[in-house]
Amino acid sequence: MIKTSLILIPILIASLSAQAQQPEGRSYRAQIENSVNLIKTGKNLAAAQQLLGLSRTSTIPAERARIKYLFGLSLMELNLNQTAAFQFAELIRTGDPSWTKQAIEKLLVVTDKLGDETLLNFAIQRVDINQIPAQNREMLFYRLAETKHKAGLAKEAIEFYSKVTPRSRYYFNALYNMGLAQAESNQPDLALQSFRRLLNSRAKANVTDTNKVAAQMAIARVLYQKQDWAKSIEAYSLIPRDHKYWHDALFEKTWAMLRAARFRSTLSNFQSLHSSYYEDAYLPETLLLRSIVYLYICQYDEMEKVLSLYERQYGPALTRVNNFLKNTNSDMYFQEVNKTYQLKKNTDDKKQLALPYNILKRVSEEGDVRRSYAYLKKINDERKLVEGSSQLKGSSVGSYALRILNNRINSTRAVIGDQAKRHLTAIKEELTDLNEQSSFIRYEMINGKKETIKKRLSGKELPKSNEETRDRSFYVQNGYEYYPFQGEYWLDEIGNYHYLGKQSCE
Repeated sequence: MIKTSLILIPILIASLSAQAQQPEGRSYRAQIENSVNLIKTGKNLAAAQQLLGLSRTSTIPAERARIKYLFGLSLMELNLNQTAAFQFAELIRTGDPSWTKQAIEKLLVVTDKLGDETLLNFAIQRVDINQIPAQNREMLFYRLAETKHKAGLAKEAIEFYSKVTPRSRYYFNALYNMGLAQAESNQPDLALQSFRRLLNSRAKANVTDTNKVAAQMAIARVLYQKQDWAKSIEAYSLIPRDHKYWHDALFEKTWAMLRAARFRSTLSNFQSLHSSYYEDAYLPETLLLRSIVYLYICQYDEMEKVLSLYERQYGPALTRVNNFLKNTNSDMYFQEVNKTYQLKKNTDDKKQLALPYNILKRVSEEGDVRRSYAYLKKINDERKLVEGSSQLKGSSVGSYALRILNNRINSTRAVIGDQAKRHLTAIKEELTDLNEQSSFIRYEMINGKKETIKKRLSGKELPKSNEETRDRSFYVQNGYEYYPFQGEYWLDEIGNYHYLGKQSCE
């Protein structure tokens, strides 16, 4: 009798446990259905509160997965996209077959809004294109193309870019990036076709339409790549003056003019690029190029001035960059980038920066830094949304969201800091190389002076070039005004200066 009763005890306990789980399961399902109804009626905060509580207490895996998915949906409706993305990513990691597909779809949507490349790549690696709804498929094609493009897989990237149709909001970006991929894979003629398609598709847009101007800029760059200097110069000249790309076009056109041996035109552009309007621009190479042009035309005094200017500006800058790179704390690099962005908006006080403003401005304008900073802004905006709502801030959902957002903000700041450090290291290497080139150019200047003295002593002279026949009167007759240049500038004159000096080679 004793043995029989001992055997029955575990059976009885198991039976009681099963009976206890049934009401618990029914209770959870009832609460989940209630949360679904709250979402349908627009009571998303109440639904999120209930679902957060259920996610912490549920012990049934199938129900936990559904709760996680619904919790993410309610957070999306509250515009808490980063917090929602965290739910979908966690659900995908569990591998639950019933909810993974839907979670991937939603994760693609929220990460696309956020610009979070890490989570976006996480979702893309697990996606089945055929299972994605038609309304999101072209977004997926574009994001897949971007991923392949960044990985250096140009052929695959081009294939995905080509699947984005004109009805998609990603079409113009896809067409532009497809042209880039074609140019990078040494297919300049195909790249020109893509960029001209983009330009033609924006024919009726405003003259300063960014897609239109970007296409024109890309055409000029591909023509430069093909070493068609004349057509490249012509294409750069079509960039409108009142668009931000005009300044880049001026610099790049100067390179094309130099390659075409149009020295006067090159020096004319340098007169603009080295005016005080560009004092905040990082342009060390242009000073050395200008000195080389002066070397070609034997203007050694002007050459000396330009080399001295380079050494005054970028010699100390290299020292400061070297010293700053001794820092190992990524947050210090982030702080400098952040200060640079704030200076753009608020003040011209650059003394508070640890590095020259033009160098930090260059770093802050790098593509990866800009994307990460834009992502950080969206997370900060989401945190402000929580902190600015008394209902959200005082709720368990608000506290939960703030923990996720604060962690994400800290990690993104670290990423930006690391990106800034990499770009500063590249600038250090560039300036080190340019300093060596500056020394070589100075040597050539000294050697050129010696040769000039020898030729003068021998009485040899060179005939004047056709370009030198264009003197001051030529430009005055064509509507230009002459005045002694003292370093001042007017914005509408930038790009219109003409160098009238003559070569002194004998």
